[in-house]
Amino acid sequence: MSRTALESAVRTAGGRVLAALAARYRDLDLAEEAFAEACLRAARAWPERGHPQDAAAWLYRVADRVAIDILRARAARRRIKPDPPEPAPAAEDPVNEEDFLIPDERLRLVFVCCHPALSKEARVALTLRLVCGLETEEIARAFIVPVATMAQRIVRAKNKIADAHIPFEIPGPDAWPERLDSVLSTLEVAYAGAHADAAGAGRTAGFAAEILELTRVLVDLLPKEEEALALAAMVRYAEARRPARLDDTGAMAPLSEQDPTQWNRALIHEADSYLQRAAELGPSGPRTLQAAIHSAWCGRRTRLDPPPWRTVLGLYDALLRLRDDPVVRLNRAVALAEVASPEAALREVDALDGDQLAVFPPYHAVRADLLARSGRAADARAAFDALLALPTPPAERLWLERRRASLAG
Repeated sequence: MSRTALESAVRTAGGRVLAALAARYRDLDLAEEAFAEACLRAARAWPERGHPQDAAAWLYRVADRVAIDILRARAARRRIKPDPPEPAPAAEDPVNEEDFLIPDERLRLVFVCCHPALSKEARVALTLRLVCGLETEEIARAFIVPVATMAQRIVRAKNKIADAHIPFEIPGPDAWPERLDSVLSTLEVAYAGAHADAAGAGRTAGFAAEILELTRVLVDLLPKEEEALALAAMVRYAEARRPARLDDTGAMAPLSEQDPTQWNRALIHEADSYLQRAAELGPSGPRTLQAAIHSAWCGRRTRLDPPPWRTVLGLYDALLRLRDDPVVRLNRAVALAEVASPEAALREVDALDGDQLAVFPPYHAVRADLLARSGRAADARAAFDALLALPTPPAERLWLERRRASLAG
């Protein structure tokens, strides 16, 4: 039970704890080292003493004291006598500071990591690592780059922040435009990772609720930013469909096969409001178009309502003119298969760089489906095998294994 409590605390509050430590000590490496040590101490102490009622507060208190000890040790190496360490907290030791883990701490660290002194790729990668707690391998898969390349980017970004003495604070309004797109990209990629597991049981699945809150805070701060409003809408449309993402056997339910009567209409209504506000602010940006695609799907009320494939394809065509990347092209191919033919869609997918996308599960998933529907069963099985060799959440794996087993031959 204690191990489960620790895993849950790290998953749901680790980013906030790390953000609070980084904001306090202005040192990202120190914050990471102290938090890691706090987790190790929890793993040793909680099974014997029981886990605390407020696990996140315990981790913060211990990490805070570890950071102080590290700084004292550094001072000692500079021949400054350290003060004696404070006693370790008991499992039930509460934290009552008014500013402890306030929601804005995480947003503050997002803005620190998205400083314009860093490249855009480095900004997003560093934020996903520190604030969202994603592993370097996970971030590399999201960016479709080698793990070593991503690790190098993160280290360089952290060094740049330290060397340039970048302040740990939310910048004034005049600095928002140069950081906002990176902030939104970070939240978008983080949510995609949380949403990837249909069962909501993955290590980062709990972060979906955090993204709902962070997008709300961001929209409150920037009520006239179209793309911020659009991202808030997009996340809510996607979360609204969560209750229907599994079938009766626990397998993933594709969007076109979900039961719309199970969708959360309150969240959809909230998303509609955000999207309408975004649309009123001017020409649609890429996130507004993405939100419009989600809106088209969420317009269905029952299983009898036909999937909006033609509308979705038109929106993806418009999105390609603003954001031409493999992810958009793969999603467009799914709609093209329904409006034109699987063969036409397969030609589009095969025109992409297969070597670059070899570690990207959606590439194999879309291609396997199109091959199967084009009557190329042997090629489809090979594509399914390549996909199943990659890390795959259980609900998705169950659906893919069934799909592969259904192929003749």
